[in-house]
Amino acid sequence: MIERLVRDLLKEIGEDPDREGLVKTPERVERMLAFLTSGYGKQVDDVLNKAVFQDNYDEIVLVKDIDFFSLCEHHLLPFFGKCHVGYLPDGRIVGLSKLVRLVEMYSRRLQVQERLTSQIANALLEALRPRGVAVVMEAQHLCMMMRGVEKQNSKAVTSSMHGIFRERIESRNEFMQLIRSHAT
Repeated sequence: MIERLVRDLLKEIGEDPDREGLVKTPERVERMLAFLTSGYGKQVDDVLNKAVFQDNYDEIVLVKDIDFFSLCEHHLLPFFGKCHVGYLPDGRIVGLSKLVRLVEMYSRRLQVQERLTSQIANALLEALRPRGVAVVMEAQHLCMMMRGVEKQNSKAVTSSMHGIFRERIESRNEFMQLIRSHAT
């Protein structure tokens, strides 16, 4: 179905879908879209896969600089960047790779950055019931770079802070300092 639509799209923009360079394009686009939207076929429980454990650890857990890409739901153009995910446990922790997989699951859907940021935070809140969750995303949007305002160096930054990260400026500042710090 998507292959046929892409063939029709190529015709509509004035191209010949049967010319050598475009013959396999409809098939490639279908596979690409299946991959870029594969997050619709997953749920939080599938991603966490029973990797939530009882533990008394009581300091911030942070996975920073998680590369992500997604498709803007307004123009179907990519946006991409870094995601920083942290939480303050309250008796339960999750495997660190599951934080990355959670970012992947939600980013592989048609998105706006604001909702993507909130979905990741809300999923962690529900799954772990921690003392706090903080998610910060920094992204470049091709819909702003290639069209419209055509600004190649701008970044959008969004955050979703809950619990102690919203209530206590010291905790929020500690999280922000950790995502800015560089390992030596």
